[in-house]
Amino acid sequence: MKFDIVSDSIDHISYEAIDGSATSLIPKNSVLIVVRSGILARTIPIAITGRELTINQDLKALCPNREIDARFLYHLLSAKTDELLSMVSRGATVHRLMTDQIRDLDFVLPPLPEQQRIVALLDEAFAGLATARANAERNLQNARALFESHLQSVFSQRGEGWEENTMELSELCELIVDCEHKTAPIQDEGVPSIRTPNIGKGRLLLDGVNRVSEDTYKDWSRRAEPKPGDLILAREAPAGNVAVIPDGARVCLGQRTVLIRPKADIFDPFFLAYRLLEPTMQEKLLDHSRGATVQHVNMKDIRALDVGPIPPIRAQQEISAAINAVSAEGEHLTRVYERKLATLEELKKTLLHQAFNGEL
Repeated sequence: MKFDIVSDSIDHISYEAIDGSATSLIPKNSVLIVVRSGILARTIPIAITGRELTINQDLKALCPNREIDARFLYHLLSAKTDELLSMVSRGATVHRLMTDQIRDLDFVLPPLPEQQRIVALLDEAFAGLATARANAERNLQNARALFESHLQSVFSQRGEGWEENTMELSELCELIVDCEHKTAPIQDEGVPSIRTPNIGKGRLLLDGVNRVSEDTYKDWSRRAEPKPGDLILAREAPAGNVAVIPDGARVCLGQRTVLIRPKADIFDPFFLAYRLLEPTMQEKLLDHSRGATVQHVNMKDIRALDVGPIPPIRAQQEISAAINAVSAEGEHLTRVYERKLATLEELKKTLLHQAFNGEL
């Protein structure tokens, strides 16, 4: 259900199995819609059958008669995504869209030639949007890869004055402290509580951050009070991201995080953060991670990490400044292409609205 036309799947069933069960054979040019899934919290997957097929209980098939074009019905349902989303009943993990709600949808059915005219216009416009979207997604991927590529280049080439180092990370830091292993009570105002989604590539992402009271902050900071220049590392979900606490910031260590305070005479904080984010170092850090579905880095592996050769502080600061500039450019490009994708999605909605309100 990730494409507008579905002609194959991972699982297959024989005609004999169809005859011996309650499963129905859905004809080609039917419209499929997901009616039971967690994905219904944010979107309604819709597709057209490119061949005869069967479906499971998570989908429903709308089989058009001769009065309605299959692609017209497909576009019509796509135009009503917001209305359909408003009908979804939400469960803890699985959300549902009732069949009767789909049956009761109101719409205007123009004559078949007019349906086909609208479909032709939409298909042509959406083909152009798909090309533009593919280009924007490729550019977005390249923008995100720019940072990692630069990191790998810096730390593989190195430079003069880099001294070999045989000490573990714990010996190079004043402290490496784990977080509280419970969820902090949050409130509307207060001290930002840093969780793994707030840890970016070198910097904290504080938009929408959870906040805690002063009492919770003091309780959660018993072992160490986070300070500007400290690093916060994500132990899982996703594991490996590292951010530096900026000047003037006061934050609380949330779940699945680790506080790292490098020795000031050994590390520039941003240099160490970027060293830990470098792809080969990430592989080393995550090499011993645990968990069947979610990677989890153990504290002993973090403390025992070998960060390799270390340049003088002055060189570290120059390297950090150069990487900061590349990171800022990458973030700028990322925002540009994310806005481009959002604009293309809005344009698609506008075209659908116009098509089914007699404006095309």
